[in-house]
Amino acid sequence: MGYPDRAVRGRGWRGLTLLVWVAAVSLVLVADGRRVRQPRCPAGCTCTKDNALCENVRSVPHTFPSDVVSLSFVKSGFNEITGGSFVHTPALQLLLFTANSFDLIDEDAFLGLTHLEYLFIENNKIASISPYAFRGLKTLIHLSLAYNNLETLPKDVFKGMDALTKVDLRGNNLICDCKLKWLVEWMHHTNATLDQIYCSGPPLQQGKKINDLLPHSFDCMTAEFASYQSLKFESISVEAFTFGKEQYVVFAQPFAGTCSFLEWDHVEMTFRMYDTIESTSTVVCKPMVIDNHLFVIVAQLFGGSHIYKRDTSANKFIKIQDIDILKIRKPNDIETFMIDGESFFVIADSSKAGSTTVYKWNGNGFYSHQSLHPWYRDTDVEYLEISNKPHLILSSSSQRPVVYQWNRSQKQFDRRTDIPEMEDVFSVKHFRVKGDLFICLTRFIGDSKVMRWDGAMFKEVQTFPSRGSMVFQPVSIGNWQYAIMGSDYSLTQVYQWDTKRGQFVPSQELNIQAPRSFSLVAIDDRVFLLASSFKGKTQIYEHLMIDLSN
Repeated sequence: MGYPDRAVRGRGWRGLTLLVWVAAVSLVLVADGRRVRQPRCPAGCTCTKDNALCENVRSVPHTFPSDVVSLSFVKSGFNEITGGSFVHTPALQLLLFTANSFDLIDEDAFLGLTHLEYLFIENNKIASISPYAFRGLKTLIHLSLAYNNLETLPKDVFKGMDALTKVDLRGNNLICDCKLKWLVEWMHHTNATLDQIYCSGPPLQQGKKINDLLPHSFDCMTAEFASYQSLKFESISVEAFTFGKEQYVVFAQPFAGTCSFLEWDHVEMTFRMYDTIESTSTVVCKPMVIDNHLFVIVAQLFGGSHIYKRDTSANKFIKIQDIDILKIRKPNDIETFMIDGESFFVIADSSKAGSTTVYKWNGNGFYSHQSLHPWYRDTDVEYLEISNKPHLILSSSSQRPVVYQWNRSQKQFDRRTDIPEMEDVFSVKHFRVKGDLFICLTRFIGDSKVMRWDGAMFKEVQTFPSRGSMVFQPVSIGNWQYAIMGSDYSLTQVYQWDTKRGQFVPSQELNIQAPRSFSLVAIDDRVFLLASSFKGKTQIYEHLMIDLSN
């Protein structure tokens, strides 16, 4: 009787085990069914086995059937492709956008598409692409941005896309300026092929094939003066000079009554105080190095003018000479120069009773060599060479600028001519471009001018409106030629010489209060522009090179 009971019990256990197994399998199947359930095709899209086509959708859908490897958008209503738009469709191999209204492709727009090989963005309104729009598309072999509104492409937008074999940029309005120089360089190094594309501008490149351009055909270097250091004093003149293999600058401070000498701190990378010469109503502190000795001519409005010498053993300036007060009553400018190995300086005197006078070094001191003319109230004197002959140009408030030429036999300056139709010129400064001689003539109110020497006389090249200008200073840095026009009533204008036009063009504006003088100093492979300010802080700017293709 016991056996049958055991048999029944055995069959019962086996039945129970089977039931549990069936239930478990059912649960697994249900669970598996949940995992593999296919997402539905989004509204506005048509899906086949491996393709989806979306038309007139307002945004990029986030869910597609998992076996979709080709996705197209036509006449869609979204304004941009935002970052991470396709992270939910990582299996895509082809993505197409055509006849859509969006105009922007955002950063990381195609993030996560590690299998994408074909990307067509054609016949849309794209005007802007993020520099990192295509980041991560390492498998992409064909990219088309044809027939959009692109005028440029961000530098290195194709970086990391080493699998590319075809890029189509036709039908855009590409501007072949410095911002597109990188593309020309990339085209010469990539293995990808590009259809012929043409420049829509600038005028110099318009209509040219981008494929035929060379990187060196782009002139992309420019420069600017960037504010570097502000000095907490007013000044009326500034001079840079070299002494003992070191660079120095000296500022004339009329209100403080000093010549302030600054040196370059190679550690702190700033200009710091070096020494001073105490004076009265200082207008010019002119350094002059003769046989390794430093002299400084200190021009004063009151108390006479003096000459100092640097005593290197005592490490200070010592006054060695007074300048004849009967000739120099109201000094306004000083020029130093050498003729036939002899050292001279000339002081422009702006008083009614004074006389602009040339002084010569005789080995022990400076003596009066020649008085050019009395009573003319000269405001500026400029030394220059015309046809390899020494000349002076005197500016005056009472006559037109007068040109003097050095007479070698008499060893004096003779009056040669004047510059016609240029009354009320405050100062004249000269510069050269490719051997041609030019002068900048400054007027306080009216028109300042640039003139060119034609072999017989100075002729007008360009006119600049002056509004309270006391300085129109040409400065040269390497191949860069500038002219800086100060103003007591407005911003200081920086002009850059355009070789093709043969004229200056506006370059930059500087905020300097009542500038009176500019000077350059080159230190540690850097170039600084020093600007004296009669009514504000003295300013120092650094000349910086800028690559517009970056």
